[in-house]
Amino acid sequence: MAASLFLRSTIIPLLLLSIIFSSELGFLQFGSSLGINYGQVANNLPSPDQVVTLLTSLKITKTRIYDTNPQVLTAFANSGIEIIVTVPNDAVAMLTNSQQALQWIMTNVKPYFPATRITGIAVGNEVYTGDDAALAANLVPAMLNLHSALAQLGLDSYVHVSTANSLAVLENSYPPSFGTFSSDVATLMAPFLRFLSETKSPFWINAYPYFAYKGDPTKVPLDYVLFNPNYGMVDPYTKLHYDNMLYAQVDAVTFAMARMGYTGIEVRVSETGWPSKGDQDEIGANVANARDYNRNLLLRQMSNEGTPLRPNQRLEVYLFALFNEDLKPGPTSERNYGLYQPDMTMAYNVGLTTLTSTASVSLTSSATATREYRRGYSSMWYWTLISLLITFQALMRRAT
Repeated sequence: MAASLFLRSTIIPLLLLSIIFSSELGFLQFGSSLGINYGQVANNLPSPDQVVTLLTSLKITKTRIYDTNPQVLTAFANSGIEIIVTVPNDAVAMLTNSQQALQWIMTNVKPYFPATRITGIAVGNEVYTGDDAALAANLVPAMLNLHSALAQLGLDSYVHVSTANSLAVLENSYPPSFGTFSSDVATLMAPFLRFLSETKSPFWINAYPYFAYKGDPTKVPLDYVLFNPNYGMVDPYTKLHYDNMLYAQVDAVTFAMARMGYTGIEVRVSETGWPSKGDQDEIGANVANARDYNRNLLLRQMSNEGTPLRPNQRLEVYLFALFNEDLKPGPTSERNYGLYQPDMTMAYNVGLTTLTSTASVSLTSSATATREYRRGYSSMWYWTLISLLITFQALMRRAT
């Protein structure tokens, strides 16, 4: 029994690593671009036209909104800024009806496209980690109907359909090679991942290293979560080196999908950020940490960096958020994630104007060893590993 457990804990991550590396060969590296979440839970925000002017001045080319506000979609027309729109959670059930899904696309996408560069539809937000079982069950049927409606209108090759997930969908995230979906969501994940794979849509994840640090500041190194210089950690099974927590969280999601048989789905970060202010018990929520986290992440984005597991696939990240939003409920931190105040002055200076006007930024990737491994990768080795995996699984079934 002990030998069986050892084999499971060491061989499976290595085999998954090899299979994931092979799938990475099919990804194209994206050009340099910055994404940011444009939330509007406030009563004092600038007009959408002013927001377009601000984003254009900062050379930000991607944004995500949490609804389908017509004023916003109209203002973004001919701006060249890509935009992801959102179906609110309370509208998901309606879209399980195919005619309602078609009407939703006809109302919220088709009138604005292509002048407004709508590139994605986020169906709900953090649905699988909520407490609404009916909502979770309705998610994939709604996504299927929306995709079918897009295909009917000839838009499916331009607009992808997915949903933003909380990192809480993972039961294990450390080390990354042990990434596993929670047993509570595993049965729901199977049809969801099948949909993403068949439609070539990304897996969106809301990942906040801030919460890990706040939850255990004595054990979680601050420099590791802030992308500051640090020794980092080495995954004991893949030997990949991680110098920041965000990349480790993303790779844990990739491994979790691989465990369910899906190795070709891209992971994108739909939200990440750091609050500049918090309540007394919100350790680490301050301007200095927020500046470090967002500035360091922006530097990584400008260098088109990938994660250690997928170093040649640029990690697409959307910062949270553009503005501080004064009507958001919850602790003080919830109202202080913005890079800007509602009057369009900076909440703190991350050097965004300077960063986006720089032609190139040179950073040392944490994935040098991974790149070398990939260069020496051969198809013969890949199929040998697949054969070993099949044999190993057969042996495990016999053992149990």
